[in-house]
Amino acid sequence: MKVNMKGTLLASIVFGTLLLGGCNPLLVLDPKGPQAEVQANDTMMLIFLMSGIVIVVLALLVFMLFKYRASKQSPDYEPPHIHGHWLVETICIGVPVLIVLFLSFRTVESNYLVESAPEQYKEEEPLVIYASSSDWKWHFSYPEQGIETVNYLYIPANRNIEFKLYSFGPITSFWIPQLGGQKYAMADMVTTLHLAADVEGEFWGRNANFAGRGTAEQTFDVTAMSPEKFDEWVEEVHATAKPLTEDKFEELLEPGHLGRSTYTGTHLEFSPAPEHNHGNSASPNADHSEHAGHEE
Repeated sequence: MKVNMKGTLLASIVFGTLLLGGCNPLLVLDPKGPQAEVQANDTMMLIFLMSGIVIVVLALLVFMLFKYRASKQSPDYEPPHIHGHWLVETICIGVPVLIVLFLSFRTVESNYLVESAPEQYKEEEPLVIYASSSDWKWHFSYPEQGIETVNYLYIPANRNIEFKLYSFGPITSFWIPQLGGQKYAMADMVTTLHLAADVEGEFWGRNANFAGRGTAEQTFDVTAMSPEKFDEWVEEVHATAKPLTEDKFEELLEPGHLGRSTYTGTHLEFSPAPEHNHGNSASPNADHSEHAGHEE
């Protein structure tokens, strides 16, 4: 059976265009915070750099194949033996070395930027949030505010958020694509992650590391709001939410999926975070008070 290659290629291009047209924009390329912007810029830089390298290499390949293609020589023809050209060898070795040096410098610079507090918020006191994972949920403790939430996160916009990450089970990965890169949460140590939202809005977070059969649904919602609305939310929680008891927290740690819930007090009072800290030292916990209230 004769295959119409041109028709097949055209159909593939049309189908691919329609398929990609229905996709949502990549969240990692739609940054809403300074850390995510650094990573998005680096990603686009790498895409353009690698595309340029591929185009140049393919162009040289086509040129070499055409210029030095086999000619109609006699069967006993032997090409002359020549040494390599110094300029060609210098380019072939020097250009990759320069590319590696550039990428190494850019990587070190970017790592420093994303590992430290955002420059524009360094003068302000960060909001410290302990983000701990269990099978298969996320617990967010606000020691300064005396609040704990499950599977959702409220943060003030335009402020450095200093996350203290650890796990009550297997290693997980805390990731909010539009605010910054992922970082691991482990059972025996606390890791520090600095993020910030430049705009108000709703974002999506998840566990980016496989941690059992419930990993796919181990997600959480993030809402960035004005500082005034954040303070109003804190007051509302203290006026309506139930206190988090040790028995209730043990119940929350049982494997399974839960909806969103809100409590006053934090589990740090009776189940503190691991003492070993990787990165910045943990801020001292504020005094917590318990209030009566509701569970969503």
